[in-house]
Amino acid sequence: MLKSTVFLDRDGVINRDSPDYIKSWKEFEFIPGSIDAIADLTCRGYSIFIISNQSAVGRQLASRSEIDQIFNNMRQTVESEGGRITDIFYCPHRPEDQCECRKPKPGLIFQARQKYNIDLSTAVMVGDSLTDIECAKNAGCGYTILVESGYKKIDPETWPNNSCKPDHIAPDLRRAADWIIRRLTAISASNNFKV
Repeated sequence: MLKSTVFLDRDGVINRDSPDYIKSWKEFEFIPGSIDAIADLTCRGYSIFIISNQSAVGRQLASRSEIDQIFNNMRQTVESEGGRITDIFYCPHRPEDQCECRKPKPGLIFQARQKYNIDLSTAVMVGDSLTDIECAKNAGCGYTILVESGYKKIDPETWPNNSCKPDHIAPDLRRAADWIIRRLTAISASNNFKV
């Protein structure tokens, strides 16, 4: 059973997001520090999974093959810098499609759990939106981190209830990874997974 698992949203966490969607590799730009963060987590033994809504497919703004190419190029770039992304799960549907895989529903995380036998109680989700945090909570992930690197600025104090608040807020993935390594490695070593 995988116990050291980190789920990452893509747009706004690994790369710069856009209200016009990321539809091609030429529109993809890594957020500074994100590749190093993934490499550090990999070196520390964490399994990295991407959990991403990609409704550009359902909106017919990009094809599946174009989205797959973006993910493949991203993965290769990360691997060339010493990181490893174990797998990628994404939802191609529009919100009105009422699917089970679009965040905040937990379908993508459940797919990953089923395929890799992941212990969700110790897993971390890093995202830049409320839907990421809700998805992780709905799936039963142990920890959630909100990064402030997305284009939508969020004030957690305005969120509807305390159960949706993240366990930690970080400026970006680099700082989120530092928190994971510092806090959760110590917690794991003591066999006490309470923050």
